[in-house]
Formats: sequence, C-alpha cells, structure tokens
Amino acid sequence: MLFHRGTLSRRGFATASVASLTAAGLPLWYAREVVAADTANSAAAAKRADANSKLRFGFVGIGSPSSRARALYNEAKRFREQVECTYVCDVDSRHLGSAANMLSRDGFEPKATHDYLKVCHSKDVDVVVVATPDHWHTLVAVEALRSGKDVYCEKPLTLTIDESLLLQKVVKETGRVLQTGSQQRSEMRGMFRLAAEIVRAGKIGKVKSIECRINGNPQSGPIPEAAPPRELDWDTWLGPAPKVPYRISKDGKMTNCHYEFRWWYEYSGGKMTDWGAHHIDIAQWCLGMDGSGPVAAECVSATPPLKSGDGYNCHEQFKVKYTYANGAEVYALSHDGSEADLVLADGKPKKVGKAENGVLVIGETGKVFVSRGQIAASSQALLTEKIDAEPLYPSRPTNHMGNFIECVGSRKAPICDVTVGGGSVIVCHVGTIALRLGVGKKLTWDPKSHKFGEADANAMIGREYRKPWKLPV
Repeated sequence: MLFHRGTLSRRGFATASVASLTAAGLPLWYAREVVAADTANSAAAAKRADANSKLRFGFVGIGSPSSRARALYNEAKRFREQVECTYVCDVDSRHLGSAANMLSRDGFEPKATHDYLKVCHSKDVDVVVVATPDHWHTLVAVEALRSGKDVYCEKPLTLTIDESLLLQKVVKETGRVLQTGSQQRSEMRGMFRLAAEIVRAGKIGKVKSIECRINGNPQSGPIPEAAPPRELDWDTWLGPAPKVPYRISKDGKMTNCHYEFRWWYEYSGGKMTDWGAHHIDIAQWCLGMDGSGPVAAECVSATPPLKSGDGYNCHEQFKVKYTYANGAEVYALSHDGSEADLVLADGKPKKVGKAENGVLVIGETGKVFVSRGQIAASSQALLTEKIDAEPLYPSRPTNHMGNFIECVGSRKAPICDVTVGGGSVIVCHVGTIALRLGVGKKLTWDPKSHKFGEADANAMIGREYRKPWKLPV
C-alpha cells in the first residue's frame, strides 16, 4: 500500500496518512512507523529508478479484467520508472487481446502469446509474474527460474507438497529471487505484521491456539458439460490436470475454469489454499515457524463433498486441527470459531463473531484478532504500548510488489520468499490431505523430512501429471 501524496507537502502527507491509519484502527505509534516506512520506501524507489535500467516484466496467465493478474500488473505499473511490461500470455485469446490493448493504452509495447515458454525464454524479459490457475504455477515458475528469470508467483505457491519442495530446490540452485503473493505480510496497513510482532514479543504469553478463519467453500451441484469457448485452448488450460469436459452453468456463474477452478481439488485446494494460504501463513509467522510446520494434523469436522465429479468438490464446511511441537494448536476452519470480547486501539469494544474472517491468536495471558479490516486485542495496552523486539523482517515494506522489485535489485530475500511461501503452502496441503482423508483420521507429519507417518497420506504428497506434461526434476 503506497499512499498517494497528491499535492501535499511531505509533512502534510505524513500527518494526513497517520490520521487515516489511526482512524482505521492502528495505534498512533505504529501508524507513524508505517507512514515513515512508506515515505522511505518511495524515496528509495525513486533513487533506484535513477540508478538502474528498467526491469522487463512478462505476465503469464494475464486473465480477465477482474483477475488477480491484472491487479498485479497495476501494482507493477505503479513503479513505472523501474518497470517495463514487455509480454503478456494467456490461453484464452479474449483475455490476451484485452490485456495487450490495455498495456498498449498505458504506453507499453507488449508481445502477446499463448505459449508461456516464449515468455520464460525471451531475452526481453527479466521477471515473470505467474498468475495462472494453481495447477500451472510450478511448471511456469520452474521454467522461468531455470531460464534466468526472477519470479513473482501468486499464492497458493503450488498445488502439491512435492511441487513446493521442487520449487524451493530450484530457487536455491538458480539463485533467483522469488516472491510469493501473500501480501498480508507487507500490505493491509501493516496490521498482520503488528499482530505477529505482538505475539512474537510474548505480549500475550505462550500461544495456546490460533484460529485461521477462512470461510466455507461454495457449492454448485452438478454443472452441465458444454463446448469450450472457441477462444479458449481448453486442453492447454487443463495442462497436467486430468482430461475432463469443460463445464459451465446456464447462467455462466459456475464452471470448472476461470476463477471457479478454486473449488475443484483437481486444480486447487478450495478455501484451505485460497484464504488458508493467507491466514495459515500468518499463523506460521506468529509462531516463528517459517519454513517449518506442525507435527500432526486431523480433520475435526467436515460436511461431505460432492463426489459425482461434475461439480465443485471441495468440502463446504470444515475444521482442521494442526498440532505444533511446542504444543500450540492451529485451526483452519470455515465456521464455528471462538467468540471474543476485545478492544480496538482507541479503546472501543470489538466483539469477534464465530464466523468472522481473520486470525484469532489465543495466548496464556491475552488474545489478538486481526483481519484485513481491523486489529483488536484483549487489552488496549497490547496495541498502544510500543514493541521493543527484534524486527520480523529487516525492513518494513508497504507494497508487496515494491518489496519484490527492491529485492530483484539487491538480491536479498523478499518478505515472502520461497522458503516462507513454500513452507506455508505445505501446511495448507497437509490440512487439505487431512480433510480429504476424513474426520477422525489422525496424521503425523515430519516438517523436516516432509513425510507423513501414514501411507495413505504420503500417497497424496504429489499428483500424477497428464502426459505429455511432467513434473520437472
């Protein structure tokens, strides 16, 4: 989140921004830190723009005007002095054409292609942004990394545990920079970082439990088969996933393709990897477990999924429990969370409902709740008293794309590098496996060897690719 200064002087801008942040719920001391960091980040970006040649971006999976990829393009465009957008790629020619026209209107001269390999191998590309459906993330990212490109990859970073381990290996081998698109670590007015700082500083005592409230999965019932749109290369969209018919409802709102792929286990992991990739990542951060994970997982409750194969097949309601070596319990749940009577930084009461989206951390001496809209705690002092502890990241990024661009230049690790994003998505996948194996099935997990103690769970660590696609080695 970079603030728009308009015609304000720097001092006037800072005053207005602090006021807006405190009005949004941040304590005064923290709002001042965020504004100071944003001002410094903007100045540093301007300095880098004067010193360095532009980074040439290629976007794979550019998507429709409402897609996440277009949002990422708009973020990159904000660093116009440092960024040139040279390539767009999509297997739907409607999206490809509209994206190329959009970039041209913005003053770029992009090449357009259906083939991601052309983007990854182009000498006119330095950075590849991967915003395809989840089941394509690893293939594109690995190709880009091994072709000498730095990568910004949307969350969830991978479709499987095996893919996450491979991607971490390739980043290490190539020395390239990879940022995972888990922007809650840097944006959202810094509220998630503040929550993690409070917890990591021991201000609520030893963590007893964390609730990652990620809401339930949409349900569809059977969706009829249909001929794919002539502009869509359906076989390539499926790629390594099983060959199945294209499906779309009569009203066009439900499909097994654009956006709605999230609710099919063949291409994604439902809310466990959608919102879970955000909130479970914050739980990992609060526990200081980046790059590691739990030692056990169990599906506590779940509603049966659709099993006919012709509609959304992710469980509608669910509650999965993770147990960490230090005894902390983390819950990924769609509903039925704990109610909590908390306060905001200004002392106003905040009641957290059972189904409210966000992260609730319960410690031995206090509680913290954070969402994209608010941060609250069991006492006002938890928020208003300045934290004196080691920072959770060397700097304070206020824009996730900006942090990535900075690290491409410095070659330092971004705030959500492959170890962070790869570790968090593995925790999501462990939970999805527990969910799919059923209620009451207790799984043991070794976060070092990345193996379960149960054979049926280990069989789900990877997935078979449809030929001719194969998982790189």
